[in-house]
Amino acid sequence: MAAELDFSPPEIPEPTFMENVLRYGLFFGAIFQLICVLAIILPVSKSHKTDSDSFEPKNSETVKKPKATAPQISRKPKKETKKKR
Repeated sequence: MAAELDFSPPEIPEPTFMENVLRYGLFFGAIFQLICVLAIILPVSKSHKTDSDSFEPKNSETVKKPKATAPQISRKPKKETKKKR
């Protein structure tokens, strides 16, 4: 009775090239998504400045002056009228 049972491992075919591409592509996609989610959740310090800002000379021509705001036109609130029935 014990001789009748076959305990040999099942035959599993070797994965094809496209199956390997799909498997590693899914792993890469999952890692990329985790990095993106962590980038949203974890705050990034904003103390680092770009190197191009440190090389520019700061004289009166390159310093931008804030523009004067145009006087806003005051609008009168529209008068609400009741509907006539």
